[in-house]
Amino acid sequence: MLIQLDFSAVLAAWPLLVRGVAWTIGLTIVGTVLGLLLGTACAWARARNLGHRPAALRWVRNTPFIVQLFFLFFGLPAMGVKLTPELASVLAMVINLGAYSAEIIRAGIEATPRGQIEAAQSLALTPGQTFRRVVLPPALLKVWPAMVSQIIIVMLGSAVCGQISTPELSYAANLISSNTFRAFEAFILATAVYLALSMLTRRLLMWAGARFLVGR
Repeated sequence: MLIQLDFSAVLAAWPLLVRGVAWTIGLTIVGTVLGLLLGTACAWARARNLGHRPAALRWVRNTPFIVQLFFLFFGLPAMGVKLTPELASVLAMVINLGAYSAEIIRAGIEATPRGQIEAAQSLALTPGQTFRRVVLPPALLKVWPAMVSQIIIVMLGSAVCGQISTPELSYAANLISSNTFRAFEAFILATAVYLALSMLTRRLLMWAGARFLVGR
């Protein structure tokens, strides 16, 4: 039996798809910015020997993203903290990326030659200035491809946010599937969009890294 593909009903619901794509991009941007800030702060604290490897970061890295999401959305209300689906999704993405990026950035920091740090100290730079101007840029440059891959993983992981009714792309595809009974076509289209987003995100981030980390 041949499958008769009909994308017309799915494409007719393009406003839902556009909204889903917009939410996916928005979640990725906010999660990436805040997640990198969190990861950088944790990596800086570890580089300055302000503490041992936090157990919370190990817990995040060793549990599935969907479990972290469900803990925030379904678990925290038992403690009196109720989050909206959108806020829970953003917070889960920030924590997840922050935990992984802390280790990635730490690896780059440890690869920074000690002589560069000593040279900065000889110029009377403060520890904060040394980290921002001397340590962090080359550290990020060394690990940027790995960081880009992690950001894309987090972006694709946002697909499970639809499980708590965050209106991102997979949620839109599931809704269109339910309304049109064209599940195959709806999720083929969603797959193609995710693939395009991944390729565009990688190109954009690699371009941004080359431009802003090394000034090309």
